[in-house]
Amino acid sequence: MPQVSIVMGSDSDMPVMKKAAEVLKELGIEFEMRIISAHREPDEFFEYAKGAEGRGIKVVIAGAGMAAHLPGMCAAIFPLPVIGIPMHTTSLGGRDSLYSIVQMPSGIPVATVAINGGKNAGLLAAKILAVSDGELLAKLKSYSENMKNEVMKKDAKLAETGFEKYE
Repeated sequence: MPQVSIVMGSDSDMPVMKKAAEVLKELGIEFEMRIISAHREPDEFFEYAKGAEGRGIKVVIAGAGMAAHLPGMCAAIFPLPVIGIPMHTTSLGGRDSLYSIVQMPSGIPVATVAINGGKNAGLLAAKILAVSDGELLAKLKSYSENMKNEVMKKDAKLAETGFEKYE
């Protein structure tokens, strides 16, 4: 049964949202993924958001660009954590999306990651779930240890080759 729901308003968001899905897969977290528009299909959106808790969803990851209403509308309806991913836009570079998601009114919080921050959204969802899942917490610790080891390998390579020869 999925614990995380990944939603986006357009398939153009898929390259970013896929990064969240990849992290969840790597950590063994079941998820669902939907393209649904709060603006273009409001009835379907309300049905989705109102039913998410009943389907066992514990965290929603919602990506949106421009006016970026999808994460905020999810947070207004879904009673559990919502993580917003602002999408890069051509007009304002994603700042419009970022401001729309991060500036929610008091009482309707949306945890917001960086513009196009799909990977971090997946990790944040995992960390939220790990609060009550020791096995998942162990996987996250291992994930962090692996990142540390990768940095150490790169540092060792730099030390061996010198800055001028580093490839």
